[in-house]
Amino acid sequence: MDELDRKLIVLLRQDARRSISDLAVDLKVSRATVRSHIDRLQKSGDIVGYTVILRADAIDQAVRGISMVAIEGPAKDRIVRALGGYPQVTAVHTTNGRWDIVVEVNASSLTEFDDVIHRIRLLPGVSGSETSLLLSTPRTTRARSG
Repeated sequence: MDELDRKLIVLLRQDARRSISDLAVDLKVSRATVRSHIDRLQKSGDIVGYTVILRADAIDQAVRGISMVAIEGPAKDRIVRALGGYPQVTAVHTTNGRWDIVVEVNASSLTEFDDVIHRIRLLPGVSGSETSLLLSTPRTTRARSG
């Protein structure tokens, strides 16, 4: 990945719907160059897709939180696969230190949130967890505002 690829990715992260022409102007290269870089990044698997990122309050998810989870033994891959079956789990991150994974959870109510956290804690291999509710998101780099 070269410097032009990195600059292109920054622009696409800000707005993946921008036209090739607009990207070319900002990058000071031809449209053909932008198109070939995007095609190459897609073919190499560096760009795996495009998505819609909503404001946290744009959808009706009343309760959001993160749960830091400690895992004993070699159960991490099995637990991560199991979490993929929970529709309320929006992301799973591996980490280092005291916790092995961080799980992002969105639920429609505290009762549903509590149920999901309870089921996560019962997974074989989970040795501990600590959960925090997300109250607001005053800043994020996941999407441009306005």
